[in-house]
Amino acid sequence: MTDTGPRLVAPATRLRAAWLDAHAEWGPGRHEDGFGLLGADEVLTPQGFSSWVARLGRDTSCTYRWIAEDGAVLGGIALRHGTHESVRRAGHLGYGIRPSARGRGLAGWALGWMLAEARSLGMDHVVLVCAAGNVASARTIERRGGVLEDAGATWRYRIPLR
Repeated sequence: MTDTGPRLVAPATRLRAAWLDAHAEWGPGRHEDGFGLLGADEVLTPQGFSSWVARLGRDTSCTYRWIAEDGAVLGGIALRHGTHESVRRAGHLGYGIRPSARGRGLAGWALGWMLAEARSLGMDHVVLVCAAGNVASARTIERRGGVLEDAGATWRYRIPLR
């Protein structure tokens, strides 16, 4: 049986092989946003992966979702709650789409769902940050109502939710 399209799913150990495939596609270097992956996380072993997924599930300051379709993990999106340091630095929402799945509108689709989640949490706005010059991400944010607030080394956007 196949999926009927992309879905947002909570991180799960059953998706380990699919997630590792997506992770390998990104290659070495900076970790993809939206997955909550830290430098200290060890995800290559089953035990390390399971520990990482459990940590994500216990994190009350962030809602993590993976974009899954037909058994593949296509990306991730994270909604950070509150005003802690990671929100000030990286915004309320961060997302990443694996290179082979880009250009399908998945980031905007996932962003729409997470904006609804932010509203349900009582948030009156969200801040998103993208690298200066990342035109694809900027367009995605703007299509969802993002207003550019700062165009320095990173571009900061605000999306009102009320």
